[in-house]
Amino acid sequence: MAQPFVAPPLDTSWFSVGLASSFLDIIGAEATALAKYHTESGTQQVGCKVFHLQSEDSRGAVQLSQNPENQLDASLSKGQQVLVFRYNGKFHAIDNKCPHASFPLSNATPFDIEDFGVTLSAGITCPQHDWSFDLFTGTSDRGKYKLKIWEVQLRPTTSGEGEDGELEVWVGKRQRMG
Repeated sequence: MAQPFVAPPLDTSWFSVGLASSFLDIIGAEATALAKYHTESGTQQVGCKVFHLQSEDSRGAVQLSQNPENQLDASLSKGQQVLVFRYNGKFHAIDNKCPHASFPLSNATPFDIEDFGVTLSAGITCPQHDWSFDLFTGTSDRGKYKLKIWEVQLRPTTSGEGEDGELEVWVGKRQRMG
């Protein structure tokens, strides 16, 4: 006898990472290490957030310390970590560990991928060995290493946080095709 179709529960693989307004928008020409940003007023503001996933379905996401030294220690822990940041107005979510050397990419620098002055894409450079990865495809500039890219959605706030019309950033696993 055939089994009836049962739809999976909604949003089990997605988790909220905060209000869109809580992320510093990093502009290409100003790019330095994500974890080391300063505002014009001189106060320190980190350019990214790192989340540790406690379970395979993403329900137990916990934000890690924003201190770069603590993130280096945490990157050695077991489990998956997701790095979320805003670069040139677009939100990106990637694995926090470099696929080549497992170095925390929260210390990496984003950049524009250009050809003859035309911006084609965006990338991130790991400071451990200067390897670069495309932020849209995950492909590396060397070898066959591939950075895991996560999906990002902007949704209206549901938690009561923020003002009317403010958006919340949600991150989920990218669906495999085929």
